[in-house]
This record gives sequence, C-alpha cells and structure tokens, in this order.
Amino acid sequence: MDNIFTDEYFMKKALQEAKTAFDKDEIPVGAIIVIDNKIIARSHNLTELLNDVTAHAEMQSITAAANFLGGKYLKNCTLYVTIEPCQMCAGALYWSQISKIVFGARDEQRGYLTLGTQLHPKTEVIQGVLADEATALMKLFFATKRK
Repeated sequence: MDNIFTDEYFMKKALQEAKTAFDKDEIPVGAIIVIDNKIIARSHNLTELLNDVTAHAEMQSITAAANFLGGKYLKNCTLYVTIEPCQMCAGALYWSQISKIVFGARDEQRGYLTLGTQLHPKTEVIQGVLADEATALMKLFFATKRK
C-alpha cells in the first residue's frame, strides 16, 4: 500500500489554512507541523485579527506544537508552510531546532533565503512543493487589495 502521507498531502493541509486566512482578509499563508505523520499544529496568519506583526502562520504553529509536545524543541517535526518563511520566522524555527521545513513558493523580497537568515544546521529544507497553488492564492489576494 502506498504511503498517502507525502509532502504534497501535508502541503494541501497548509494550503487549506492559507485559504482560511484569505477568507479572513489576512495575507494567505498557512502552516502545519507534523510528527510521525500526525498533524500537531495548524495555523494561518493572524496579524490583522490580533493586531500583532509577529502573528505569522509559522509563529502560531511553533507555539501550538511546543504546547502539544510540552517542550520548546521541535525535533523530529516537520513544518509545512505555503510561503518561504521570513527572517523572523526563520529565527524562531532556528531556535526550535525543527528537523525539517517544507515550503511552497519562494518570497523573493522578504524570504529568509534572500535575506541570508540561517536555519539550524540540522534542519532539512525542501522547497517548491505546490508552489504554483501557493503563488496563485497570494496573487489573487493582492489583486483584490489593489482594486
């Protein structure tokens, strides 16, 4: 039997979170954290609702996963996020010692890669998973804002 728990499977769950953010008029970024093929945290941007610039999807997921696990380190966990983390989120992910990050679309202007922010040396990164879907949602969001 094939393993249904692929990176695409979990990225689709993160995209559902991004669509929830879109519906709430938040920048459509969604994130989930998984351990042993089980989702332990799910979130989306809440910066407008909470009036908090730090309320990014990744930050919300880090907190929820740490609470679930009862500790601050996210070893053996994977973050799935629709857009490349910013330097703030990359810094928090560094300190969490997360084992793996899978993201969809690059953020060529504000992403951690462009800005040269480092992740933990043991963190594995996979990029480009369902990037077209994540990009399309982001473009739709900003197109509606510019009207």
